[in-house]
Amino acid sequence: MNRELMYIELKSGYADDGPAWIGYVMTSKSKMTVYFNDHAFQKFRGEYANYYDLETRENYWISGVKKQGSNRHWAGHGKIMIDYRAVNEHLALTGETVLSKTEFDVINMEDRFPVERIRQLLNCVVDQT
Repeated sequence: MNRELMYIELKSGYADDGPAWIGYVMTSKSKMTVYFNDHAFQKFRGEYANYYDLETRENYWISGVKKQGSNRHWAGHGKIMIDYRAVNEHLALTGETVLSKTEFDVINMEDRFPVERIRQLLNCVVDQT
């Protein structure tokens, strides 16, 4: 498992204006599965999303944090919630000295990576009787 700083945005039902976060995720070695905020996402090829939630089936855009410009799509709006522990790394990555209060809300995110729950979900045997 790898721990990385990523941008996560809910696409289902919102297009480019969904709730968005910058925080630490855990990824599988292949990065095909991403764990964040008690959710697990599987990679797929979609038109507006590149991951889906394994339990809710909602679509998400998940990517590395951009060094220049906004992480949101150019047509998107709304503040991005950023984990307070990620602020310094984000500022160093972007070369900024302070976060824009119009673009970000600093929040406290707990590390909740449901690895075992998802392993059980993916490995359960379906009764075919």
